[in-house]
Amino acid sequence: MNLLPPFIDIEASGFGRGSYPIEVGFVRAPATSYCSLILPAPHWKHWDASAENLHRISRSVLEAHGRPLTQVAEALNLLLRGETVYTDAWAHDFTWIGILFDEAGLQPAFRLENLRSLLTEDEAASWDACKQTVIAELGEPRHRASTDARVLQLTLGRLRSVGPSARA
Repeated sequence: MNLLPPFIDIEASGFGRGSYPIEVGFVRAPATSYCSLILPAPHWKHWDASAENLHRISRSVLEAHGRPLTQVAEALNLLLRGETVYTDAWAHDFTWIGILFDEAGLQPAFRLENLRSLLTEDEAASWDACKQTVIAELGEPRHRASTDARVLQLTLGRLRSVGPSARA
């Protein structure tokens, strides 16, 4: 049986300068997953209302339910040690993982890699349509870190289990 690689997704306070991670989630085959809200560091002030509209996580929810960032970084290292974890937003997620681990005073014990490195040209060309099909089949799942990571993993699985003519 060919297991699918782990996928990670990060929700953030916004995009660009000053943004920081607010939720991280990953999935690993066959059925392991992790998701946590991140309590912002006191000096993390940036907040983008348009990002909140997308992920539906308010700053007050983070303050009430977020885990300390060092605890989240330690959990990621424990659970992902030595693995390569894939993301569809490598530039953003790499930056946000760096912000999380820098603030925690730790180094990631796993490697973050771009999803694109897994895909053939045919798979890349079919990715968006296949992903939309997976999302529709899941019944429009909520836009949250672990759910988004699961969608990525399911999409890759779908692309690899069907022939080119059945992808769209």
